[in-house]
Amino acid sequence: MPEQRDASGEVIGVRKGMFGANNGGDTTGYGGLVRTVRLPGASSRPYGGPNGESGAGVFDEIADELEGALEEQGLPPGDAIDQTVVDRGELTFHIAREHLLRVAKTLRDDPALRFELCTGVSGVHYPGDKGRELHAVYHLRSLTHGRLIRIEVSAPDADPHVPSLVSVYPTNDWHERETFDFFGIVFDGHPALTRIMMPDDWPGYPQRKDYPLGGIPVEYKGAQIPAPDQRRSYS
Repeated sequence: MPEQRDASGEVIGVRKGMFGANNGGDTTGYGGLVRTVRLPGASSRPYGGPNGESGAGVFDEIADELEGALEEQGLPPGDAIDQTVVDRGELTFHIAREHLLRVAKTLRDDPALRFELCTGVSGVHYPGDKGRELHAVYHLRSLTHGRLIRIEVSAPDADPHVPSLVSVYPTNDWHERETFDFFGIVFDGHPALTRIMMPDDWPGYPQRKDYPLGGIPVEYKGAQIPAPDQRRSYS
């Protein structure tokens, strides 16, 4: 199990400028902006609910049902759920990637959970989050109970593999392809994991934070817009 963060979270980097680019001139005018990159830590019970209410609430009900359902399957919740985070009124379960498929099926099929719809998966790249640089975040909705949660898994740059959820949520097909295309996360078991936006021979993954900023001019209605690293720098 990955090392858990404490409730105060973990600072994994410092970002300078609007986008944190460090391989070209800052063209935003925000070169003096400096801020820390902090990941929220595990929350303690009671988790409350989506409207910020204190005490045991909807989030506790969801967590209790998920943990109980996993235990009934013989899977200790502590092995499957790395941490439970309530941040900005949203509930996120951080799941060990080897148990992602079983957790997703449980969230979909358990009568008290019934998260029937996955509205997509988002990729995130945290170069400073050593050993878990790549994150895949799934947004789940229960149409039966009118609830929203997220589940999140991480993988290292050196082994960017995550199980595909297309067999559980078929709507994830193109979302996983897009996340693979832009972040390089490999969804094992996907029926046809190919690029969806970039050309097949495109080098690298454009939405990773270490991807070079600029270098490609854009044609727009007959005018050529210089690449970001070739524009005027305000820093």
